[in-house]
Amino acid sequence: MNLLLMKRLEKSALYIFTILLLAMPFATLASGDAKTLNLTQHTVGFLSIGIFVIAYLLVMAEEFTHMRKSKPVIFAAGLIWGLIAVAYSANGLGHEAEAAVRHNLLEFAELFLFLLVAMTYINALEERQVFDALRAWLVSKNFSYRKLFWLTGTLAFFISPVADNLTTALLMCAVLLSVGADSPRFIAIGCVNIVVAANAGGAFSPFGDITTLMVWQKGIVDFWTFFLLFVPSVVNFLVPAAIMHFAIPNITPQADGENVQVRRGGFTIIFLFLLTIATAVSFHNFLHMPPVIGMMTGLAFLQFFGFYLRKTHHRDMQYSEDKADQMLGDVIAFDVFRKISRAEWDTLLFFYGVVLCVGGLGFIGYLALASEVMYGDWGATTANIMVGILSAIVDNIPVMFAVLTMQPDMSMGQWLLVTLTAGVGGSLLSIGSAAGVALMGQSRGKYTFFSHLKWTPAIALGYAASIAAHLWINSSSFSVPVAG
Repeated sequence: MNLLLMKRLEKSALYIFTILLLAMPFATLASGDAKTLNLTQHTVGFLSIGIFVIAYLLVMAEEFTHMRKSKPVIFAAGLIWGLIAVAYSANGLGHEAEAAVRHNLLEFAELFLFLLVAMTYINALEERQVFDALRAWLVSKNFSYRKLFWLTGTLAFFISPVADNLTTALLMCAVLLSVGADSPRFIAIGCVNIVVAANAGGAFSPFGDITTLMVWQKGIVDFWTFFLLFVPSVVNFLVPAAIMHFAIPNITPQADGENVQVRRGGFTIIFLFLLTIATAVSFHNFLHMPPVIGMMTGLAFLQFFGFYLRKTHHRDMQYSEDKADQMLGDVIAFDVFRKISRAEWDTLLFFYGVVLCVGGLGFIGYLALASEVMYGDWGATTANIMVGILSAIVDNIPVMFAVLTMQPDMSMGQWLLVTLTAGVGGSLLSIGSAAGVALMGQSRGKYTFFSHLKWTPAIALGYAASIAAHLWINSSSFSVPVAG
């Protein structure tokens, strides 16, 4: 009897909540031919903000709760757009809400497919032992700790523009863990250096970070224009590295004799990956098509080559048993779809939730208010610097997507500035970037939040120096308007 009463009370409460929700006043604003509602002072708006904040607190607590970050944001996205749909349907504007969410889904689909192709190539290279062979070569060269510090940092800086900064950071950290087992101090400082270098390297390339990819796919910054950020990115890496250099022990660890060979087809896949990048750039620059079309075409390159590897799998049997095991990799012949299945699906689904959540808050009207305060009252330069600082606390993906959704009227120089700050600002804290979070797990307690925090002043100095370098070297770009 009590259970039945409770169910009736729950149902009654739901009815009352729905009636109150529909009874709240709406301000209808004309926006071109379509109509939108300003829900920033409405119950729907307040609930949506609360839902997003709670979801993101759960994301930030992933290290402690061990709940994957995609779960809360996907749930939050559904709740936010459900509330928006109720409000718009009550005002006879259901189709406007539908069109808005479809627009957000299209933006996610382009980035999802682009990232899926890139992740598939990275997984294929990893399975062919390309990264393991590079790590073994570095370990075997008998470098001193200081040389390894600079070598891993430099390689992280130059690999991350092609591969993503997360994969690059994990690869370089594996080198540190292999040679620095007897020096936890070296591992801690080296990991800080790698995080800074990987994030800095990813800031001057559309392929180096999701934020730069978003800006490029949006058509705001041309592919080659990103390279104006090369010198500021170098400054961002070198300033803290030069300071940390003196804290590295000047001793030489014992070399590891491990020998790892690249499996058959590994170097060809590297070439195909570069060809895929060139195809994506060509589709965007010369054919005026979305870059994702070029990337998907590049996936076909890998599929055809994978078919060739499968059909010629028997050729490797000429090796001895040990050699064959080393060269073949998996017992099953190379299969592209197995590489696709190994993509970081939690990250891809997290990105879906973020795009839908931030898109929903923008559709409600909050991003227009934020844009008015940040870019109207503060000024573009101050606002863009603050975007970088905020990305050290909150992941840079929702921050950059929010800026793109705001679409503030800025010059090319300012768009390059916010691309730089969103890319390198996450280095200020270990939790500010995917690379930092991943290395905290990989290093097994040798690189921690507080070991990174110790060097935050040096990293902040590099952050400020990179901004100053951009304002000085690329001063002419601040008078260049953004097309469209």
